[in-house]
Amino acid sequence: MRSHLFLAMIFLFACATQAQAPDATMPPATQHAVLTVQGQGVQIYTCKAVAGSAQWVFVAPAARLFDANGVEVGSHGDGPIWHLQDGSSVLGKLVAKTPSPDKPSIPWLLLKADGTSGTGQLVSVEFIRRSETKSGAAPSGPCDTGGFARVPYSATYTFYSSK
Repeated sequence: MRSHLFLAMIFLFACATQAQAPDATMPPATQHAVLTVQGQGVQIYTCKAVAGSAQWVFVAPAARLFDANGVEVGSHGDGPIWHLQDGSSVLGKLVAKTPSPDKPSIPWLLLKADGTSGTGQLVSVEFIRRSETKSGAAPSGPCDTGGFARVPYSATYTFYSSK
């Protein structure tokens, strides 16, 4: 009986610890959100020979960005880079990745700004977070080398700055 009680306590402690694990895609505590947009588009994959078999390999995103009112405000593409209609842009570099709670959607990401341009909202951005992802994962079926797939997805992009 004691061993069952002991195992139950260990299980409960493990669950509590796991539930309180920090989200690796959250920016440092010194950062605050300066812009949140909804991305809607596609994740582009190509079929390549990898380790002797044909597999889907990520190429690039292609998405439009919308504000909270549903107004298109920019785009997101290969780099990865985000462009706003105000003339600003930010290039991101991957810092952390965690699986999406919405299986089999693309992972949630934290990216560090690796360069900005223009004079608009994205110039002060230091981190970008991709969250709330829906779909976008590579096709699960077989593929023919050289083929392409465009998988629809949506995600929330939040831009952070310490300024």
